[in-house]
Amino acid sequence: MVLDDARVASFNRNGNGSGDSRPPESVTVRKRDGLTVAFDRGRIAHAIEMAFRAEIGIPYPDPITAQVASRIDAVTDAVTTSLPASGEPGDSSTVEEIQDEVERQLMATGAYAVARRYILYREARARARDEEQLRLRDLDGQEMLVNRAVLRGWIGDAAIGLGGIAVKEIEEDVLTSVRQGMALTELDRSIVLAGRSRIERKPIYSSFTSRALLRSVYSEVLRRRVSVADAASFYASAFVASTHEGIDHELLSPELASFDLDRLGAALDPARDLNFRYLGLQTLYDRYLIHNAGRRIELPQAFWMRVSMGLALAEPIDQRDDRAIEFYTALSTFRVCSSSPTLFNAGTLHAQLSSCFLTSVQDDLDNIFKSVRDNALLSKWSGGLGNDWTNVRALGSRIKGTNGESQGVIPFLKVVNDAAVAVNQGGKRKGAVCTYLEVWHSDIDEFLDLRKNTGDDRRRAHDMNTAAWIPDLFMERVEQEGSWTLFSPSD
Repeated sequence: MVLDDARVASFNRNGNGSGDSRPPESVTVRKRDGLTVAFDRGRIAHAIEMAFRAEIGIPYPDPITAQVASRIDAVTDAVTTSLPASGEPGDSSTVEEIQDEVERQLMATGAYAVARRYILYREARARARDEEQLRLRDLDGQEMLVNRAVLRGWIGDAAIGLGGIAVKEIEEDVLTSVRQGMALTELDRSIVLAGRSRIERKPIYSSFTSRALLRSVYSEVLRRRVSVADAASFYASAFVASTHEGIDHELLSPELASFDLDRLGAALDPARDLNFRYLGLQTLYDRYLIHNAGRRIELPQAFWMRVSMGLALAEPIDQRDDRAIEFYTALSTFRVCSSSPTLFNAGTLHAQLSSCFLTSVQDDLDNIFKSVRDNALLSKWSGGLGNDWTNVRALGSRIKGTNGESQGVIPFLKVVNDAAVAVNQGGKRKGAVCTYLEVWHSDIDEFLDLRKNTGDDRRRAHDMNTAAWIPDLFMERVEQEGSWTLFSPSD
């Protein structure tokens, strides 16, 4: 056997042949973890060399013939030449694309046996990656091992029936955020975040991300890992169990037990969960699903049925099941949607279903603070508030009982504002309050400045809405460029 040690030494030392005149810096590679790096010709050359060595039976680093080294160099040059020069970020080649190109070039040169060796090498490396174990904690805090093949299966479960989902790219994104010992729920969240980051570029990812979140919701409610595709097998029984759990923990009204839960569970259509887009399902999860000590206990379709049962409680007893199914069909198909207080409270122990409450505040200290208290209690059960403060005397008006002067409406509105912040709507969203004042009130100028970011902050209310009531007479004066008189209601 004739050896060209000088040629082989040069080949092994720098991995550069003479066939490709393009500088390697002009080619970039997108790695499996998402990072983009400069193309390393030596790594490709070494992989091709190892395939040739495996075929001819020469172990590394024993010398090889000049002829074999030349063939390795030629294939490496052909692969390098075929790769796109980096311009835009999207021009980078992935590791898999480069490996596919190596296979093509090997077969193009007639090295079929070597190509077979290279394919077997790729498969062995892929199996090794799949067998890498992720050490995670399950829902009960117990340690569990999850390999990459299982992770890919979870991602694929959310992609069923959806075209154009880059399952492998999402897998690599998720792996960059995984750390040993993290909770399984955090892994689910990583899949959701990986999908969410692609929604703007490709709207189909909204459906993918929704399904990934859906599987996480299923697992949280059932306390075990399940797939979206298997929803029909557990939905009805989970609905019955969650209803009893809610009643037992005083989260749901005991009256719900009077319904035929088995019949209502059979009426649930799990396929309607797939109608949610990501933002809708995330909002449902964050605000509306009933939870027990932080764990959601109702599935999305069970949520619609719980609301429907709460609405049907007003129906005759012998018609409640039928009406609940009718309400459920309308709600779950998005033909109609009730207001947020109804979605929050229907079927619970505090069935406050109204959205808005309008009151008039009287010019009396007891009534003023009774109104603040009423606002707090109504806001507690998700009511939106509107208060007319026109009756309250203006700044500088005489107070007969103390023979002093009134501070006007504004300081009380500051109290109302802070109460709305302190008592939000059932802990699910910010309190909503709007105050009204008629334009003849002497405090109207300061009232209009309430939401300004400048001035004395003690006379500002940044979190409430304000509205001025304008009568026809005011607009007539505007058209006539006439004068307008301000006065206190106590005058």
